Amino acid sequence: MSDILTWFTSSYSDDQGGACVEVALEWRKSSHSDSERGDCVEMAACPHSVHVRDSKLGEDGPRFAVAGDAWTRFLGGVAA
Repeated sequence: MSDILTWFTSSYSDDQGGACVEVALEWRKSSHSDSERGDCVEMAACPHSVHVRDSKLGEDGPRFAVAGDAWTRFLGGVAA
């Protein structure tokens, strides 16, 4: 776990300085990721969603978000 938060501007903010909201994510690396930069999956939990990214692609790489309950069901299926 890192003490560094990754900040990004809300999609509801505009480039004119209006309605600027920033959100901080605390990314956690999967325990199945190795130290040789292989299989590096990271997730960050928010109150209503879970964000997932490939840490090998850096902070500006693609990521996706799913609802918290969907993530819980996914993890349950993986564990089964």
